[in-house]
Amino acid sequence: MLLKNYKISILFILLLGVAAFSFTHKVEVHEVVRKYQTENIIVLIIDGPRLTETFGDDSCRYIPNLSKELAPQGVLIKGFRNNGPTYTNAGHSAITTGHYQRINNNGEELPKRPSMFQYFLKNSGFDSTQAMVIASKGKLSILTDTKDKKWRGQYRPFMYCGTDGKGEGYTSDVYTWRDAQKLLKQYHPKLVLINLLEVDVKGHQNDWQGYLKGLRNTDRTAKELWDFIQNDSIYSGKTSLIITNDHGRHLDGRKDGFVSHGDNCEGCRQMYLIALGPDFKRNVVLENKYEQIDISATIAQMLHFDMITSEGIVMKDLFLEK
Repeated sequence: MLLKNYKISILFILLLGVAAFSFTHKVEVHEVVRKYQTENIIVLIIDGPRLTETFGDDSCRYIPNLSKELAPQGVLIKGFRNNGPTYTNAGHSAITTGHYQRINNNGEELPKRPSMFQYFLKNSGFDSTQAMVIASKGKLSILTDTKDKKWRGQYRPFMYCGTDGKGEGYTSDVYTWRDAQKLLKQYHPKLVLINLLEVDVKGHQNDWQGYLKGLRNTDRTAKELWDFIQNDSIYSGKTSLIITNDHGRHLDGRKDGFVSHGDNCEGCRQMYLIALGPDFKRNVVLENKYEQIDISATIAQMLHFDMITSEGIVMKDLFLEK
């Protein structure tokens, strides 16, 4: 009799545990699922500015549109970080895959993990024109595929990178922005990455005035992109824009200063991020929070697809209260 009662008690406790787990599980799922007004996301990557010439400068003299027009309409993260290799292909790959890796910078090596574009296209069933990689640097065509054998060659986004969009060489940001507008108008893709190279290229050329001009030019293009979104009948009110960088540059006194980048110094790691859109807070500044790999995790949640290989976290501080 005692043994029978003991077995009944154990069974009762186990049933209570299952019920409690089921209830808790349902609550967690309910908390994760959120309806966003955002249906489209564009990520603009301004390649290679130092924070000291952007939001690390209190005057923000080289980025008047980003600082006075765009940031107040959304959330600014000062000191957003690249905590992996601080060069172009590695920084872009970290943003799109949610994973830091030391990757060849010449465009001959694919990322190890699938990208947010591939996960999005697989989950949604949309054709390739609904996810795009548009870049002034042809070598960034690597962002459209992966080494992962389960994913390689599958669910690839539309690619328009480098000279004439063929995935080779470099082209002027003027042409990249011109062609990007055409593609956005024609297809209205739901997930897009746009890369602008001028700041980085002029820095590598040791052209200080050209570098500053590049900051002003890309600042203007960022404002034009946001205006384009607001004035487009399909994108307006349903589209979020994330503006950030792939890496910074050496601080003055570090190696060759603004000319180069690629190590773990704070000048190379510190960047910024601006998040604009119907689901983001307005006129909020966050200090030293979040990093590159968090972008894909945040986008995955907003567009409702799973991205199990991303190591990032959702940037919850960006969002309006429910």
